Amino acid sequence: MAELVYPPIIRLVKTLWRYLDIQFTFYGQSHIPVKGPAILAMNHIGYLDFAFAGTAVLPTGRLVRFMAKREIFDNPVAGPLMRGMKHISVDRNNGGPSFIAALKALRSGEIVGVFPEATISQSFELKDMKNGVVRLAQESGAPILPTAIWGSQRVWTKKLPRDFSRSKYPVFVSVGSPIFVAPSDSLDNAMNQLSSSLHDLLNQVQKDYPDSPIGQRWAPASLGGTAPTKQELMAAKESRKEL
Repeated sequence: MAELVYPPIIRLVKTLWRYLDIQFTFYGQSHIPVKGPAILAMNHIGYLDFAFAGTAVLPTGRLVRFMAKREIFDNPVAGPLMRGMKHISVDRNNGGPSFIAALKALRSGEIVGVFPEATISQSFELKDMKNGVVRLAQESGAPILPTAIWGSQRVWTKKLPRDFSRSKYPVFVSVGSPIFVAPSDSLDNAMNQLSSSLHDLLNQVQKDYPDSPIGQRWAPASLGGTAPTKQELMAAKESRKEL
């Protein structure tokens, strides 16, 4: 079936990147298969992560079907576009239908984009991840492509004003070696392998990033930035519960 919605959206996004003068650096694009299924398992630090990761995949001629929260699909403007691009709606209270939809897409040879952390990390460090990505790999036979994104949080992220000025922000996307998970493999071992790979990829792009993180709100405390730590975020969450 012809793609009627995705191509014009891609042109629009590319125009946005040119307007913002985003300075892209892509690593590991050779790991993206030119055909057949794959699971793009990404860290999540900003609202535009899916678009940046999708841009990294474009040179292969492939399109990514991203799993995204149902609320986006409920939006009267975004919803029809998301469905037109064949993205996958995720109901956080009932994940069964989205799992089945993603599995169906993989079995038909698609690339499916997943954020295993489920929500944006406000500390800009990796959060605990859900094992649905590994279960998808086990049941579909598709490889997991660990993918680290860095710099997107400077454009638009949670609890900070978005910056659509022409600031020439560097954005790095690094795709790691594929991880294959057999049906008999341990979920915990596979999750540990994915976590380790994502940590290594993220550490590398942070090391290579040209702008200093020292004192910056977009950088984690572990790098000398001023973003809240995981512990501070957890304490704030618990405090809100007590109110």
